[in-house]
Amino acid sequence: MATASFNMQSVFAGGLTIRKINTNNLYLAGSFPNLKRNFPVGVRCMAEGEPMKDESAPSTSAAQPLPKSSSPPPPPPPTKPKVSTKFSDLLAFSGPAPERINGRLAMVGFVAALAVELSKGENVFAQISDGGVSWFLGTTAILTLASLVPLFQGITAESKSKGFMTSNAELWNGRFAMLGLVALAFTEFVKGGTLI
Repeated sequence: MATASFNMQSVFAGGLTIRKINTNNLYLAGSFPNLKRNFPVGVRCMAEGEPMKDESAPSTSAAQPLPKSSSPPPPPPPTKPKVSTKFSDLLAFSGPAPERINGRLAMVGFVAALAVELSKGENVFAQISDGGVSWFLGTTAILTLASLVPLFQGITAESKSKGFMTSNAELWNGRFAMLGLVALAFTEFVKGGTLI
């Protein structure tokens, strides 16, 4: 404590001078042109309870500018947020699983519906009534499990997407397949028969 008190006294006592103030030149705005500080003031701060490490370190003052570094330090690398593997987080409305699984099912369903329509000449509703429900449930179970296994291990689709087959391309293809499947069923319903 005595060292800190001595440092503060030496900082402020080193440059004190007495100046006479001419009250005739005082302005109402608060500026004092005759009062100029001609001495540097240095401030040294220390936390309580910490031992002093270097007593001989020069204090920084206004007369001694700090040296500028040639380049700023590099920013820290971006941290990847930890992926949640909770079942409720994965299947939440805005979670990673629902749209991706529905898109994959729609892609398979759209291609299968067009293939059966071309081969047998049946529309979507006839395909569903002729045993298509069991195929739909089986495909749904397999694709859902296959999509959830990597997500439970913390692997995201974005981390595995490279080149042409990106995760965004899969999402857009799934969205178009969902729209295409609904449009195919609606068109066949309005038309009353197969599309082709």
